[in-house]
Amino acid sequence: MAPANPDRSSYFPAIEKKHGLPMSYWFDQMKLVEGQRYPEQIAYLRENHGFSQAHANALVLYSRGSSSSRRFDTVDEYLEPLGDPRAGTIRTMFSVIGQTHPDLVPVIAWNQPMLKSGAEYVIGFSAAKQHILIGPWGDDVIEHFRPRLEGYQVNKKTIRVPADWSVDPVLLRDLVAYRLAELSA
Repeated sequence: MAPANPDRSSYFPAIEKKHGLPMSYWFDQMKLVEGQRYPEQIAYLRENHGFSQAHANALVLYSRGSSSSRRFDTVDEYLEPLGDPRAGTIRTMFSVIGQTHPDLVPVIAWNQPMLKSGAEYVIGFSAAKQHILIGPWGDDVIEHFRPRLEGYQVNKKTIRVPADWSVDPVLLRDLVAYRLAELSA
């Protein structure tokens, strides 16, 4: 299981324990493949040293100067580079949900904006170039709402809407209410 700490160095004790060598050794190994592409560096660690993908990723990216997997600390930081219409649509979605559920807390998890109730995730959003994914949390939530999702591209756990989506407040509030009911059951 990945450490809860987003710092890549948080993997180092586990790497040392599993492979029995200090990190200075692994940094020297990375110097041997310096200048190679990311996939080649990952393959080197996995094939030659038995690294897991998570450990290889942490070491390679740390060696390349990325000390943290966290890219955003706040929802506003996430939205800033997006520009409109994506940022505006996501802000509207947060606002619509916040009107009915002001107790939900906006957070960044997996580098995506989410809303939480206590320690539990309720709903999340992800922006792509031309669309936004709505990720409602909960058991069977997509199947429960499938009849109301006609016209949207529905994946296993997400609902795809256009970047300039005319937000459906009733649908959003119902998705959130479904999850909150599940949490209180």
